[in-house]
Amino acid sequence: MIRAVIFDLDGTVLDTEKYYRRCWPAACAHFGFNMTEEMYLQLRSLGRPFAYDRFREWFGESFDYDEVRAYRKLLYEDIVKKEGIQVKPGAVEALDWLKEHGILRAVATATDMERTMRYLGSLGLDSHFDKICSAADCRFGKPAPDVYEKAYKTLGFSPDECLAVEDAPNGIMSAYKAGLKVVFVPDQTKEEPEVASCIYRTIPSLHELPGVITG
Repeated sequence: MIRAVIFDLDGTVLDTEKYYRRCWPAACAHFGFNMTEEMYLQLRSLGRPFAYDRFREWFGESFDYDEVRAYRKLLYEDIVKKEGIQVKPGAVEALDWLKEHGILRAVATATDMERTMRYLGSLGLDSHFDKICSAADCRFGKPAPDVYEKAYKTLGFSPDECLAVEDAPNGIMSAYKAGLKVVFVPDQTKEEPEVASCIYRTIPSLHELPGVITG
């Protein structure tokens, strides 16, 4: 029996992954590094220390991850101010359905807690979740299982009582390693072969999430 659903944030609940897709290459270019589309796609939800290692593999030891990431955050905030943040189709309806059926709702995100709360608050979504967990407060980020383990333990449930909802391979691996069934909702890419075996169900949007639980 599913007693809680744990959602990724960017690209799953919020339509923000498209902004990172623009900002990461622009930030790298600002410091003289060329980030390809393939590189960006590998970054989605990639947490520490894995992101540090990945950038060093690509660009060498001279790459200052913290400096580039800080600049990327400035670019991102500028886009958010100009273009706003949209909620993914079906997100509010799915969250409301879960509440009506007594199923708890949580967030397990790679985004830090300050920005997570600010973005959710600006959209009136903060009250839609019972628990919010950030990988920034865990020892390891995604694809390690830490943030999902923290989420289901904070909720007081076992992993087999929880469902994870994700849009990217690193997040899928994180939830799968934590022992959760993973529902994949495509955002920037379709289902990718390396994580296909880790996915319980694929749905086109969050409108279909209730059907996964009742079906």
